[in-house]
Amino acid sequence: MPDYIAIEQQFQRILNLSRRPVAVAFRADVPASMQKFSGSEPAGCSFWRLAAEGRSFSTAPSDHYNCPVGSYTHHIALPESRAQELPSILGTMTSLGYLKMEDVPGIPVLPEAPENILFAPLGDTPVDPDVVLIVASAGKLMLLEEAALRAGVASKLPLLARPTCMAIPAAMAHGMVTSAGCVGNRVYTRIGDNELYAAIPGRALELVAQELETIASANQALEQYHRGKQQQLSTA
Repeated sequence: MPDYIAIEQQFQRILNLSRRPVAVAFRADVPASMQKFSGSEPAGCSFWRLAAEGRSFSTAPSDHYNCPVGSYTHHIALPESRAQELPSILGTMTSLGYLKMEDVPGIPVLPEAPENILFAPLGDTPVDPDVVLIVASAGKLMLLEEAALRAGVASKLPLLARPTCMAIPAAMAHGMVTSAGCVGNRVYTRIGDNELYAAIPGRALELVAQELETIASANQALEQYHRGKQQQLSTA
């Protein structure tokens, strides 16, 4: 396995992260070293917050039932007793003008229903992640986006919006994506108003990390160039 501790430390150093990157993996089996989640959370993205705080654990599909939209993006079928929750929340969203029903088919969804979903801080993950979630300021995500472009693993998708959880299947299918987040995610994860998401496919993580050093160094040099140009040529 790659040295995920070193990669996390690199991201922390260059991107000045306020929380740990989160490794997300879909597996048929749960490693013996990883505890199964016990308790209840209001949404699947709540698990992102727990992992960013340092917890490593696995979840079953039933742990995600409380968010019908997140269950939808993760290809998790709700039990018959709760099947109406998805159309109900979609109806509420459309009545508020938050969503158009014709938008729903375009939301990325996992190709298969997961057996177990594993969450861990990147440096602690016991398995190779399928996606790594990073929360950073817009200026720092610029560096990450440029590193992904240089590595040839950036998606051609625009900045994603609601629902935030679609960033996971989108990254797995298309390459690194960035997301503005959504109000539900921001409530459940408590990220700041000035923070955005990047979702990096696990298969591309090492490439992005390698190119990030070059991009960070280049931006430092270019910043000095632009500051000098501003000082010389700006009359305002």
